[in-house]
Amino acid sequence: MSLSRASISSPAVLTCVAAVAVAGFLIGARSGFGSAAAISPFTICSSTTEAEFPAETPFLRENDAAMNKMMSGMVITPTGDVDRDFVSIMVPHHQGAIEMAEAVLRNGHNEQIRRLAQEVIVTQQQEIAAMRLAVGDPLPPSIPSPTQVVPSRGLLASALAFFRSTGVSQ
Repeated sequence: MSLSRASISSPAVLTCVAAVAVAGFLIGARSGFGSAAAISPFTICSSTTEAEFPAETPFLRENDAAMNKMMSGMVITPTGDVDRDFVSIMVPHHQGAIEMAEAVLRNGHNEQIRRLAQEVIVTQQQEIAAMRLAVGDPLPPSIPSPTQVVPSRGLLASALAFFRSTGVSQ
């Protein structure tokens, strides 16, 4: 049976892959492996995928990197402080969501998904800050949020053509 790109939605694929990654993580954790080395690399972007979907390769590579960084960051040595341990696990989880949303902003085309990615970035940054403050950790230095959507060349060219046609100067 051959599956085409149209037969499987991207959210369905990402949901399945995330479920498999979390299951692998939990199996590794229950097996007594407490290090990042116990987690196999997470890979959506294989050579087969690159060949079949070359335009999606940059996004998939960025997503793979974000997932691997997140999963490794979530492996902690317990401290005896449940609250601090929870924050130590959740911060890389939220940062992974931010990095995946940034990848969508760099590579995605659907304006609704891009707006959702912007919301993910803002809300996850807020939750990271709230968790760190709750356990008495200092906040990292403020940086600009990468949520601005750069208009595509097509949209910009259309806007310029419209202004030229109405006599509005550049």
